[in-house]
Amino acid sequence: MIQLEKDGDLLSKTHLVIPDSHAHPDFSNERYSYLSKLIMDVNPDVVIDIGDWFDMASLCSYDKGTRGFHGRRYQDDIAAGIEAQDRVLSPLRKRKRKLPRFVRCLGNHEYRIVRAIDREPELLEGTIGLSDLQSKEYNWEEHPFNEVVNIDGINYTHYFVSGVMGRPISSANSLLTRQRASCTMGHTHTFEYKTESNVEGKRSHALFCGVFQDYDPDFAANTNYLWRRGVVIKHNVEDGNYDLEWVSIQRLKEMYG
Repeated sequence: MIQLEKDGDLLSKTHLVIPDSHAHPDFSNERYSYLSKLIMDVNPDVVIDIGDWFDMASLCSYDKGTRGFHGRRYQDDIAAGIEAQDRVLSPLRKRKRKLPRFVRCLGNHEYRIVRAIDREPELLEGTIGLSDLQSKEYNWEEHPFNEVVNIDGINYTHYFVSGVMGRPISSANSLLTRQRASCTMGHTHTFEYKTESNVEGKRSHALFCGVFQDYDPDFAANTNYLWRRGVVIKHNVEDGNYDLEWVSIQRLKEMYG
């Protein structure tokens, strides 16, 4: 896609959004190698991790004490996420081009680390922490769980909340109605998109960006057919407006596998 230049600067930007990817020690990280090649080909200005890059199954509180929980290890979870980061960043660092801006919106799965420390501070404080994710070492500009970061007029966070209970917004229509601005979130693993213009012609986009996960975890056996698996590319980003492109994991495998 052709982009016009003005005084050496692009009039518009390209964002590449990585939905919840859930790097897990029991499943292959090959998809991250395909992702690295896509980033090299697209050469986006910004790469956004919408959160839950690290699955952190060892800290899941829902099935702790059950047979499914037994044997999970914190260090294995961390190693899986770091290996995934290395698959993406190492090839990019070997190029002579300037790296994109890498922005990480921490998800609820990474936040399991904070909750675990809160539950057992006498055992875990100083032993584990968000620094284990090595965001800084891998060029990520890290933002706290559910902090909203605005990039070129688009608001990004793992999920937006509604109501006094702070529950995740559940539809693109509700997201657009409540925020009245361009917003992108993850968390649901579904893909939903809605756009509209106001009376002045300013366009806003609400996007639930899917999931970058190519395996089916046991807990989602009855719902994973609803998931849409891939990554999002936003072309011609300017003041919250953009042209949307979806790239499925299957398409990535066909292109780079």
